[in-house]
Amino acid sequence: MGRPAIASLAIFQFLWVWNDMLVALLFADSSSQPLTVQLQSQIRQFGSNIDVLAPGAFLSLVVPVVVFFAFQRHFVQGVMAGSVK
Repeated sequence: MGRPAIASLAIFQFLWVWNDMLVALLFADSSSQPLTVQLQSQIRQFGSNIDVLAPGAFLSLVVPVVVFFAFQRHFVQGVMAGSVK
């Protein structure tokens, strides 16, 4: 009964951690930076060169979309479980 609620919480937590760039900027060393921090350093290096930045932005977008679509059924059940009495 609690599995959909836990699944929706896990999806939200994954997305929040994936998009949390401030913590990675402050605490991660240069050898283990996440993709979002590496993409930001590429922006500093290449400026507005879209040919270099577009593939990195696409890769940083693909992972959360795949996770969301993989667990979409559990996400919807978890959201609906909290709204229906």
